[in-house]
Amino acid sequence: MITTLAIAAGTMLVMAVILSFVLGWANKKFKVEVDPKIEAVIEILPAVNCGGCGYLGCSDYAVAIVTDNDPVNKCTIGGEACAKGLARIMGVEVGEMVEVFAVVHCGAHTLNRLKKHEYRGEKRCMAAHQVAGVQGCSFGCLGFGDCVRACHYNAMHIKDGLAMVDFNNCIGCGACSKVCPRTIITITGFKKNKIPIVACSNKDKAKDSKAVCQTACVACKACTKLSDMFSITDNLSKYDYGAYTADHYEPAVKAMEKCPTNCIYFVGKPVCDPSSKKL
Repeated sequence: MITTLAIAAGTMLVMAVILSFVLGWANKKFKVEVDPKIEAVIEILPAVNCGGCGYLGCSDYAVAIVTDNDPVNKCTIGGEACAKGLARIMGVEVGEMVEVFAVVHCGAHTLNRLKKHEYRGEKRCMAAHQVAGVQGCSFGCLGFGDCVRACHYNAMHIKDGLAMVDFNNCIGCGACSKVCPRTIITITGFKKNKIPIVACSNKDKAKDSKAVCQTACVACKACTKLSDMFSITDNLSKYDYGAYTADHYEPAVKAMEKCPTNCIYFVGKPVCDPSSKKL
């Protein structure tokens, strides 16, 4: 019995030694060399794999920085400190750093929505979006919180049936935008603490949009007459966020005050209730 155990143990030991040599050889033979710069970049990135940079994860972004000379200022979580560290490794300039946040292009709370119908299906936006007639507006927020569940930073909340952004917590990762079936959440650059937005996505004609929502944009062009930053496309007012500067603040305020449906207001930090129109 003892002899049998000894033979078995010896056999296993020999096999273990042989396999260790084989694995060691295979490791050297098939080792993939990684650019030291990529490893250095990965060390600086926050490793949360949020996807806010446009890549699947931090490793993919690191490869793009080193091999494709992608900009080093795309990491919203790492911010300026991360960008400076990456720039130092790559020997490049950081470039302009602009904070990005989620913006909900709908301002209609439950009471503002007309022609609503009782929905008895699954309480998820993606499910409700497949059902015709859940609410009169086929463009606006459904309010079932898919964006809230997707956010890992407690930056999205549902208030009176409308998705709201907590700009103190939002990092602009884009998780909320990706799950919104109505694509009304955009990741937008903020050149100032607060920017004006058009909180509507309805592209129907004024008569139809007014019939389903009290806060819908009616393409009246009042805003375009007060600021050249506004334009009308597909029956909907648009704002040029990328060109916004301090000089555009006063005209935007006048446009907000003139808007007949109150669908223009400022969002950002410090956080306030958009319906109050306090800046």
